[in-house]
Amino acid sequence: MNALYYGDNLAVLRESIADESVDLIYLDPPFNSSANYNVLFKSPKGVASEAQIEAFEDTWHWNEHAEQAFDEVMHSGNTEAANMLKAIRSFLGENDMMAYLAMMAVRLIELHRVLKPTGSLYLHCDPTASHYLKIVLDALFEPNNFHNEIIWKRTSGHSDAVGYGAVHDTIFFYSKNDDAIWNDTYQPYDQSYVDQYYRYEDKDGRRFMSGDAGAAGLQGGGYEYEWKGVTRIWRVPVATMKRLDDEGRIFYTRNGIPRIKRYLDEAKGMPTQDVWTDIEALRSWHQERLGYPTQKPVALLERIILASSKEGGLVLDPFCGCGTAVHAAQKLNRQWVGIDITHLAIGLIERRLKDAFPGITFEVHGTPKDFAGAENLAQRDKYQFQWWAVTLINAVPYGGKKKGADGGIDGYYYCKPDGKKTEAGIVSVKGGETVHRNAVGELRGVMERDKSPLGVLITLREPTGPMKAEAASAGFLETPFGRFLRLQVVTVGDLLEGKLPKLPPQEIGGGYKQAPKEASGKQEKLI
Repeated sequence: MNALYYGDNLAVLRESIADESVDLIYLDPPFNSSANYNVLFKSPKGVASEAQIEAFEDTWHWNEHAEQAFDEVMHSGNTEAANMLKAIRSFLGENDMMAYLAMMAVRLIELHRVLKPTGSLYLHCDPTASHYLKIVLDALFEPNNFHNEIIWKRTSGHSDAVGYGAVHDTIFFYSKNDDAIWNDTYQPYDQSYVDQYYRYEDKDGRRFMSGDAGAAGLQGGGYEYEWKGVTRIWRVPVATMKRLDDEGRIFYTRNGIPRIKRYLDEAKGMPTQDVWTDIEALRSWHQERLGYPTQKPVALLERIILASSKEGGLVLDPFCGCGTAVHAAQKLNRQWVGIDITHLAIGLIERRLKDAFPGITFEVHGTPKDFAGAENLAQRDKYQFQWWAVTLINAVPYGGKKKGADGGIDGYYYCKPDGKKTEAGIVSVKGGETVHRNAVGELRGVMERDKSPLGVLITLREPTGPMKAEAASAGFLETPFGRFLRLQVVTVGDLLEGKLPKLPPQEIGGGYKQAPKEASGKQEKLI
């Protein structure tokens, strides 16, 4: 069964993913590559690098979590990985970069365990830590199972204060053994190649190159006969030559020598190389862009999945973010498992898949399914509770995944109350044991301060009568879509039962938009 898991991927891998059960792993682990590179190498006693790495709940710093991860690698039984990580620590010392590598190494050990003997792993990163990650991967997978360092040109240009413009990411491709699944994929020819070789055109405008019809020097021989005054050893028998000629697929040189037309629109393209410049990163105008800051294009994952898995195979993304890998896997008739540590990501993926694939069914593990689960999450982590609750009405969490002061705002609901201008409704979440009337007053004050057209207060507990009266006193919002209460109070219990507040239709306004519906049917190849 296709499944999403909310939680630390290390725990999910150990508890829920069986040995040698996965055909293909793609991972794009979060790392703040825009941070000052030197800061990542400072010791904990030096200048703090708070907020430099927004991953794993801000624990990718050298602390007890990193020390535990390092210790687990030392006792994992994987001697090569342990020795390599120990050597790297002796060089780097204890800092954010070393913490990142320790946290990654213990997870890569588990990923190697769950991979089938015929499976492959693709690790997506950038030059910030790619050289260290490759050393760890070599220790785990053995150097002979390294196949490619794929360079993906993710932007056309970039201006840096010092140095050359950074325009590419790196994707390391490893297999578990030398008999890994492999399917040929193709990429478009460069325009210079097309102009040089496909320089002929038919009357209907179809471009073609002229291929040799002769079999001289061809291994296996050919067919000797006379064709229109020219006697040679030909590649095809005379019946085939006649058919090609009748179909207009024979090109004659000025000397009357027949050559076979090879049409550009029938060519597979160039076998995919290790430099990918034909798949551009998502821009604001791309239909598939949802607004998630690190979203990768579906075409990038389609190429990887088509090359290294078969239909029905299992694709795993342990850092699934906004779910591009599982989206591509679903599109290409693969099974999939996605893991992420934030409810923000899991909620976004749920919505994305249901928009793109109407009627899709999959399991979601670790997210609240009832009031008891919601209450437990609120007690364990108020930020995760807030992010999760906001997504229940398809709103966008305030400030993405960052923690901190929110000024009374936990999320935004983007809409066009007048049918023209996009505005942001305010969402506030209260997960405490009790909720008071002043929570409504505070939200109303924030709405007035920000000139917001509407507000939604999501509460874990049932609102009191005075709270409802206070909300009703905010009046109504008149829109082309109907009349709506300006301030509404809704409980988590109502939302879990599908009782959503009545709000104006959502619009794109800086938030996560609806994923386009995918066409059905399998894709035979990717160019």
